Amino acid sequence: MSVFVKCYWTLEVAADEHAPKQRVLPDGCIELFFILGDDIKRFVSTDEFIIQPREMVLGQITEPYFIQPVGYVNSFAVSFYPYGFTNFVSLPINQLANKETPLNALFGEEVAAHLSQKIINAADTHQRIQIMEDFLTARMQSQATIDQVVRSTVNALLLKKGSISISAILDVDLSKRRQLERKFLKQIGISPKQLGKVIRLQAVLKMLLSGQEGHLTNIAYEREYHDQAHFIKDFREFTGVSPKCFLNDGTMALSSLLYSGD
Repeated sequence: MSVFVKCYWTLEVAADEHAPKQRVLPDGCIELFFILGDDIKRFVSTDEFIIQPREMVLGQITEPYFIQPVGYVNSFAVSFYPYGFTNFVSLPINQLANKETPLNALFGEEVAAHLSQKIINAADTHQRIQIMEDFLTARMQSQATIDQVVRSTVNALLLKKGSISISAILDVDLSKRRQLERKFLKQIGISPKQLGKVIRLQAVLKMLLSGQEGHLTNIAYEREYHDQAHFIKDFREFTGVSPKCFLNDGTMALSSLLYSGD
């Protein structure tokens, strides 16, 4: 599964009636998520919210959103590489973008309920990982799903931390680019350009979280943005705040924890 699964992660936080909203940022990955504790709100406006499904797939996101626990937090998640999740479902991945999809909508009521019960009853995280490994092995498509050009493009973006243009990867072949964009929407969920911007953002976040913030112009230069204005524009697009505000923003605590440990 290591070809498709980036990591497994858990989060456990004691109940806090004054728990603040937390901002979730795009990271280029799709996650299969189990809420084992109390419910979690996702805000659809400043004051309006929905309760997230307790077993769900979080598709690619292209803008930040806010969540807030209503009590005890206990979660288990599978984080897939950008081209990972398409190997386990038949529908186009762009249909999952910017929303939560309940597991039963993807795998059927019986399969989803059986998997969820096994995850809930598991003795520990190690056992949950084994349950998921077995489930994913059984669900894997019989034929290779990922186009090799898609995979090589994603790998090039990851290798260069997003600091490479799609034209450079494809050697300025416009016909290949149009084909690639169609395949990306089906197999990744977002366009190659969007994924590149998200991967580059993640590299910037890690620099900031590791104390390498320095002068913002230096970060923009190192990550090969055209200029500081372009850097700040992209940063604000995916986080909702400026780079200077990022580290002091209390709503970033969850994101900071997850991305600093990636």
